[in-house]
Parts: sequence; structure tokens; C-alpha cells
Amino acid sequence: MELAANVPLIDPFARPITYLRVSVTDRCDFRCVYCMTEHMQFLPKAELLTLEELDRLCSAFIGLGVRKLRITGGEPLVRRGIMGFFRAMSRHLGQGLDELTVTTNGSQLGRFAAELADCGVRRVNVSLDTLDEAKFARITRWGRLPQVLDGIRAASAAGLRVKINTVALKGVNDDELFDLVRWCGDEGHDLTFIEVMPMGDLGNEDRLDQYWPLSDLRGQLARGFTLTDLAERTGGPARYVRLEQTGQKVGFITPLTHNFCESCNRVRVTCTGDLFMCLGQEDRADLRGPLRDSADDAPLNRAIRAAIAHKPKGHDFDYSRQTVAGQMSRHMSHTGG
Repeated sequence: MELAANVPLIDPFARPITYLRVSVTDRCDFRCVYCMTEHMQFLPKAELLTLEELDRLCSAFIGLGVRKLRITGGEPLVRRGIMGFFRAMSRHLGQGLDELTVTTNGSQLGRFAAELADCGVRRVNVSLDTLDEAKFARITRWGRLPQVLDGIRAASAAGLRVKINTVALKGVNDDELFDLVRWCGDEGHDLTFIEVMPMGDLGNEDRLDQYWPLSDLRGQLARGFTLTDLAERTGGPARYVRLEQTGQKVGFITPLTHNFCESCNRVRVTCTGDLFMCLGQEDRADLRGPLRDSADDAPLNRAIRAAIAHKPKGHDFDYSRQTVAGQMSRHMSHTGG
């Protein structure tokens, strides 16, 4: 018997699915060393969902109980017409959707911060791995730090709450730990550190060389601050501490040293309409087919429910034994950051 349309999404492990991350493009104006090769082969545009299809897809998920929608990429703000999509999604705020937000590299925030705020976006996550301009250029290959810092200031000026996401990279930014913490404290930004994940073939970039366990990072942080664990959750995988000396909040996303899967409430849709029930698994479900095959949302809703019924209990990322076990063949820019 088919479930009623308003029955919420529950996976096989009794976890409600209330958080959707949607990649609107695989393209980006940076080429970060842990995310892309320098000469990326991007997907043919015909394979990407149109903005109208993305609207319909996200609206279907909201109708099935998703309450938080995060727009990702690639770099989502480089997609032509993207602000029209944000404005369209804003109609759901207060009508089933609690939060509309975006993860960005910050390069386009100077252009779009005020309009994002006008669309009901209240928080943005900005990926920033270093405050050193030369190092930033090496990490991003194509990026310019001053442009990103200007974008972050524009976001703050527009009233957006900014959270900085920093990928922990051994031998790259491990000497900036306290500088990053102090800068975020001074600017009023929350800060979350993320372990580098085995996503995609990056040619000469060696993930084992880059891997800096957050258990080590946290230990270093504890030598300069008193850390108090917080019970707070924001709907994502981060676990937070408060730095007692400053009162600021620091988060840790540890897919490799700590398994956070028991509370996973999220799924990801790629820019081509593939639904990944787990970031660390290759299982996927095609939503582009039912989306394009029928103007009726019933087949799309059935496809979503069928996919959630196969959501796994957890992922398999592992750097033990000095090999990258559980490595994903797809690039993070395709899946969505």
C-alpha cells in the first residue's frame, strides 16, 4: 500500500530525514587541492538539473518532511540565475521549511550577500583553510584570499551569521590553528574543523600526507584553551566545544576518527539528480528519471521513499593501516560539499 504523501521520511534505523543538501553545480571558480584536480572535466550541462527541476525536487523533499535545505556545489553562487532559485525556495520558509542556507567558498558573497539575506537566508558556511594569502593561493590554485575576506565582511554587513569551515591539512595549515581560532573569535564567526575525506582521484595529491586527525588538533587546542563539550547540535555531523577563555564555539566533523552516523538525519542530491543516502557509500538512486518522465510528483515521491528505505547505517571511511579504505571514486564537487 502506498504511503500518504504527508507521511514523513524515516530510514530503516528509525532516523527521520529532515536535512537535504543539494548541489546545484559541479563547477567552481577554485580548484582546491583536496577537492578537485587542476584541470577538471566538468559534467555536460545537459546532464545537470535545470533550476526549475531543482525547485520541484527540493519542494518534493520539503513536502516529505525536510526542514533544513542547504545549497552546495561546486560553488553554488557561480551558477547562472541562482538567486532566482533562492528566491523561489524562500516561499517554503515558515511553510514546512525552517532553514534555507548555503555553503560557499566566499568568492561571490560580495555580490550576493545582501540578496541572500533578502531571500531569508540567515546563515552561511564559508570554506576557508588559511589566513595566509600565498598559502591560500596554493590550496585553492585559482582563489584570491582578499576577495574571500571581502565577501565574508559583506555577509556580516548583510546580517548573515558566518560559520567558517576549515579542512584540517597536515603540513599545510596545522601551524595556523591558534591564528584561525583567534581570528574567528575577533570577527564573531563560529569555526568548524573538518577531517579531509577520501573523495575522488586527485592525481598527485596524497590524502595520507594531508590527513590530520582532529583528535590531534583538539589535543593541541586544549593546550591553549579549556574546552567544554556542548550538547548542542545544528542538524549536521559537527560536535561542538566552548573555549572557556573566549566563550567562542568550535566544531569538529570527524568522519574518520569518530563515527557520527547514529544520528544522521541527512541525504544529498547531486546536480544531476542522483540521491546519495550516505556521503561515504556509493549507493545512489536516480531522481532525474522520475522527475523528467512525469509532470506528476507521485513517481518522484515513490523514488525518494524507496531510496530512503535503503539508507545504510553508516559509512566506511578509514585511514588505518596507512591506506585509504572506503575511498569514493566521485569528486566532492559532484556530490556537494
